[in-house]
Amino acid sequence: MENNNIDILCVGEVLVDFIGHQPGVLINETRDYHRYLGGSPTNVAMNMARLGLNAALVATVGQDGFGEYIFKRLNEVGVNIDFIKQLGRNATSVIFVSRSEGTPDFLPFRDTDYKITEDQITSETLQKTKIYHTTCFALSKKPAQDTIIKKAEEAYNLGCKLSIDVNYARKLWESRDEALSVIKAYCKFNPLVKVSEDDMLRLFEKELPYEEIFEFFHNQGVDTVCLTLGSKGVVLSQKGKELIKMPAIKIEKVMDATGAGDAFWSGFLFAYINEKPVTECLEVALKLAALKLQNVGRLPDNINIVSKLL
Repeated sequence: MENNNIDILCVGEVLVDFIGHQPGVLINETRDYHRYLGGSPTNVAMNMARLGLNAALVATVGQDGFGEYIFKRLNEVGVNIDFIKQLGRNATSVIFVSRSEGTPDFLPFRDTDYKITEDQITSETLQKTKIYHTTCFALSKKPAQDTIIKKAEEAYNLGCKLSIDVNYARKLWESRDEALSVIKAYCKFNPLVKVSEDDMLRLFEKELPYEEIFEFFHNQGVDTVCLTLGSKGVVLSQKGKELIKMPAIKIEKVMDATGAGDAFWSGFLFAYINEKPVTECLEVALKLAALKLQNVGRLPDNINIVSKLL
């Protein structure tokens, strides 16, 4: 796979998620947890691999049982693991997550995920990459923060399309000002931007009209901003064009909201790589998110996902 073109290079956190078994309660009320592979860029890479694309993950893990578990799971779905580094003196990062219908409560224990260094992403790799994707989580701590920004600029200059999920969480950052500064630095390279209503409420610490959210990103140099609204659907803004609004697909019972945003964005980027018009990108995104909401942990293995999307 190393010599093939890379459809998407996901740069950032690979985590072991412990998702609460009791539904609808916060961590303080959760009695037991089930283990899953997690991390937003990891979810996107796995989703893309399962959709038949060449997906590579740039990440760092420990030389421990959880690290072995991560490699095993990534290999099972065909994610390119050539760019994952193992550190002997640090533990693989883990995160405890409540099981909820809305944005989950979480508790991170980070020891390796942010130790991504420039030597993991070569110019040769970027030259054959179509989409360079990262997250706010990945950008929250150095050295990953510096690496990702520097390599984003290089990727942009090489003609690669950038992408970011602005999944801002206050507890991961030194300050909100730092987060805003880093987000602006990345947005200079005109990434495809995915944000949620919850992300924006946390980032701006107040409810903003959709137009103001879009204006903020457009002013930083972003052409396309996708704002997800949970059960209310999605609004997409392209600079200088009319807003596109779409309703969410109705679901009888939400089994697990964790990773639904990643599934949505995977669907969007999958259609984008396949050069579909933006409305079709949104339709595919909404279908994949609906599929995820009906399954605990990850997307189901036993269906032909692509046939359900296009």
